Amino acid sequence: MHVVLPGGVDDPSVPSGGNSYDRRVCRELVALGVDVRETAVGGAWPGSGDTTALARSLAAVPDGGVVLLDGLVACGVPDVVVPHAGRLRLVVLVHLPLADETGLAPDVAAALDAAEREVLRAAAAVVGTSPWASRRLVEHHGLDPDRVRTVVPGVDPAPLAPGTDGVSRVLCVASVTPRKGHDVLLDALATVVDVPWTLDCVGPGTAPRHGLGDRVRFTGPLHGEALDRAYAAADLFVLASRAETYGMVVTEALARGIPVVASSVPDALGGGGVLVPPGDVAALAAELRRWFDDERARAALREAARRRRDQLTGWAEAAGSMAEVLVRVRG
Repeated sequence: MHVVLPGGVDDPSVPSGGNSYDRRVCRELVALGVDVRETAVGGAWPGSGDTTALARSLAAVPDGGVVLLDGLVACGVPDVVVPHAGRLRLVVLVHLPLADETGLAPDVAAALDAAEREVLRAAAAVVGTSPWASRRLVEHHGLDPDRVRTVVPGVDPAPLAPGTDGVSRVLCVASVTPRKGHDVLLDALATVVDVPWTLDCVGPGTAPRHGLGDRVRFTGPLHGEALDRAYAAADLFVLASRAETYGMVVTEALARGIPVVASSVPDALGGGGVLVPPGDVAALAAELRRWFDDERARAALREAARRRRDQLTGWAEAAGSMAEVLVRVRG
C-alpha cells in the first residue's frame, strides 16, 4: 500500500493531530503486516505544495495500486489527483475539510471547497476521523455514504494525572491558530481573575497579546517526557476550538483522567466532560467559574473523565479499521 503524506510529518517543531494520526496509523499497519510505502511531499499544503513531486509520486504507482492520501495534500489539487482515479484505487483521509480552516477569505474557501469536492467524488473511498466528520463530508459534498468510512484516532494508555492542587492548573494543548480559539479561552479566563488559576498553552505558534501577566504561559511545542509532565500537572484541560473533526488532545487528556471542558469535539469527548458552543466566551466562562467554585461540579467532571478513560480504544484498533477500508478498496 502506498501512502502520500505532507512534508514535515515527522518535524517535531510543527506537531499536529493530523501528522500524529498519519504517522501512528502507518506504524500500526506495518505491525499488522501491511507493506506500507510512504512518500512525504513537501511544500505548504494546500496552497503551495510541491505538485510536481505529488504528480511524480502518483505516476510511479503501478496500475491498480492502493494509495492512501492525506487530504491536506490531495484535496486542493484535483488537476493532479483526479486523472489517476481511473487507474489507481485512491483513498483520501480527511482530517479537516479545507474550507473549514478559520480565517480564510471567502473566495479562497470557496475554491478549496470546490477542489475538495472534485477530489473526494473521484476517490474510491473517503475516510473521516469521526462519525460527525464523515456525516458532514457525505452531506456537504454529496458523497455516496457507502464510500465514506470512519476511522477514529486511537490513544495510548497513560497513568492517571496527579494534577497540582486539584483545581487551579489549566492546560491547553493546541497550535496557536485562530481555529483553536486561544482568544476565547483567554477572554473567558479574564472573567475569573479572582481565582488563583494558571494556564499552560502548549503548541507551536506566536502567543497572542493578553493582559493576564505571568498567569499564562505559552511554552511552544513539547514532546515526550516534557509533554507528559504538562499533562501530569494539569487539574483541568480546556480546548476552545472553533472547529475540529475529532480532537485527539482531548482523548489524550481523558486517557489520564483529566477533566475536560471543550468545544467542537463531541465524538472525542463522548460524555467525558463539558461541551460548550464554539466561540462562546460567556458559556466557557460560566463553566470555568463552576469548575473553580463548586467542588461537587469538579468531582462530577473527574468521574466523567475516568468513565470515558475506560471506553477509549488504542491505535491498533484504529489501524485495523483502516486496513479494513484498504482491503475493501483493493477488492
